Amino acid sequence: MTGFHGPRCGRSASAGGLLQCRHRGAYPPSLDDFVLGTGYGEVHPLEPITARLTLAKRNRTFMILYGHALSSASYRVRIALALKGLPVTSVLLDLRAGEQRLEEFLRINTQGFVPALALDDGAVLTQSVAIIEYLDEIHPHPPLLPQAPLPRARVRALAQAITCDVHPLNNLRVLQYLERVLHQDKATRDAWYRHWVQVGFDALERWLVRDAATGRFCHGDAPTLADVCLVPQVANARRYAVDLEPYPRIVGIDAACRALAGFHSAAPERQA
Repeated sequence: MTGFHGPRCGRSASAGGLLQCRHRGAYPPSLDDFVLGTGYGEVHPLEPITARLTLAKRNRTFMILYGHALSSASYRVRIALALKGLPVTSVLLDLRAGEQRLEEFLRINTQGFVPALALDDGAVLTQSVAIIEYLDEIHPHPPLLPQAPLPRARVRALAQAITCDVHPLNNLRVLQYLERVLHQDKATRDAWYRHWVQVGFDALERWLVRDAATGRFCHGDAPTLADVCLVPQVANARRYAVDLEPYPRIVGIDAACRALAGFHSAAPERQA
């Protein structure tokens, strides 16, 4: 892979004042091409992860988000932070190189997953939906969950239809298992990916069309947790060439979301 050199840091113009390292050069189009890890600070890409994590803590703003540009779970948390205008220092790990499994990161998140959100008091939150609900409770405006119990349950159910029923079948470790252990080729792996997205989207499209509660967004006319989870999954579907023509309601909601500054600034291509 060419076009990448040392990382540089700067405050982006995004909502929430995201502070992160940016690579010079072209943005990698897929996980298959994303092979260079980044960190916070003027750190050479060959520096060990310890140096990058130390610089992140030394130069932190309010919180530190450990993630990956193309991780849909990290993408969800970036959206929530941006919608709420919360400043954060971003540390991007090289998942394909296995940085998330190194001891230095396992001391931050014992599961070895991204995202992980370190708070200013040293507490670390994991699991994207739990992180987002915490942020919504501590910083309630704009709300990402309705106040009334029934609408709140609907939004959570829509979100979980994506985060529990679609995403786990298609995340990086599953795709790597298909390739490395089951010895499936890329075409078979990608067919697996598309199949499970289509199964999930078939049900989700019917759900959104059926319910009167669906508006410009998944629930009404303001973005909620459901939209925060939907947009990254649609982005992944596009990256794997899933045919989205059968899902006009999903595509319309995705477009409405991406027109908002918070969604735009959190997009993977804005993290490079």
